[in-house]
Amino acid sequence: MTDTRQEFYRFRNGDKAPLPFAPEDYEARLDGLRAILETHRLDAVVLTSMHNIAYYCGFLYCAFGRPYALVVTAGDCVTISAGIDAGQPWRRSYGDAITYTDWQRDNYWRAIRAVTGEAARIGYEADHLTMIGLEKLRVFLKPSETKPVNEATMRQRMRKSPAEIALIRAGAAVADVGGHAIRDTVREGLREIDVAMAGRDAMEREIAERFPDAEYRDTWVWFQSGLNTDGAHNPVTARVLKRGDILSLNTFPMISGYYTALERTMFVGEVDDASLKIWEANVAAHEYGMSLIRPGATCSGITHAINDFLSERDLLHYRSFGYGHSFGLLSHYYGREAGLELREDVDTVLEPGMVVSMEPMLTIPEGQPGAGGYREHDILIVTEDGAEDITGYPYGPAFNVVG
Repeated sequence: MTDTRQEFYRFRNGDKAPLPFAPEDYEARLDGLRAILETHRLDAVVLTSMHNIAYYCGFLYCAFGRPYALVVTAGDCVTISAGIDAGQPWRRSYGDAITYTDWQRDNYWRAIRAVTGEAARIGYEADHLTMIGLEKLRVFLKPSETKPVNEATMRQRMRKSPAEIALIRAGAAVADVGGHAIRDTVREGLREIDVAMAGRDAMEREIAERFPDAEYRDTWVWFQSGLNTDGAHNPVTARVLKRGDILSLNTFPMISGYYTALERTMFVGEVDDASLKIWEANVAAHEYGMSLIRPGATCSGITHAINDFLSERDLLHYRSFGYGHSFGLLSHYYGREAGLELREDVDTVLEPGMVVSMEPMLTIPEGQPGAGGYREHDILIVTEDGAEDITGYPYGPAFNVVG
């Protein structure tokens, strides 16, 4: 008996939901993407990453082992999503939506082919599409040509629209709310997880108040103490806080896929002289670094200048990573605008409308005076003649010896 079930279908269940940005913003982004297609002489692009799909149409998918896509041509903008999501991709995206079924393997690619056709010139994300995925693209779409477009889309995302900057500004304010909630909670005897939950809950309430039409997910806190401060991405534990502990406050609100951050060094109750010396030196590097962010400066030039600053104080060998990065659609499990990081090997020139962090970190090994990880983090918007710091929570010993 022949199986006549559909390979894919459209499920327009309910009305379109309010998206993070106005239709005009998405149209402008798609115009930019179509300009990329024209430059590379492509007929269509198959985007597969969470950050690019969300950037161009507003839909932030939850993969759970299933592939997703956004297919853009000169006239179409279509999400390709799994049946488990029902009507959400249609409601939460700008443009059309096709749902693929899972009763037959590779219906995902058949749905994509329904938009692109065969023998087209196809763009793809070389830094995201797997080798297996690229092979299936070639088998099912039979493209006449393929070209990676991930570098070009990343450079488009690096330059924020006024609406994006407004959202990022709100996110920075939410991060500050989480920081103050953490500061008010810290005391001896509490666990890291207890403090982290206070900051996370405060931010989620604030996001819901500011953005009543948004989806709420992925806001988190990394609150670290003692040895656990040595890495910027160390997870929260149940370690109990003690007087004199070094602390690392890290609040990360997520608003419709847009990440912001606040990071601060803190101490419980008191700070010893050796730790204070390192802390003040890192604060000085932080202030110096922020003074260097302006249009025309290069990521590598800023990095070398801060390197010299720390080298003069015999601290450069304690530096942990680069000094900052771009902000926008990114998260700890998706997305990164690697072309806008403050590192020695990135020569990107800063332009108005870019958004970057300044976040120097020094890690002193256990057993040495002042042991622990010291990190300050502010978000700055590059303006026509300088930069605007949109982080409000204070840094340094005067405010952050607490509990």
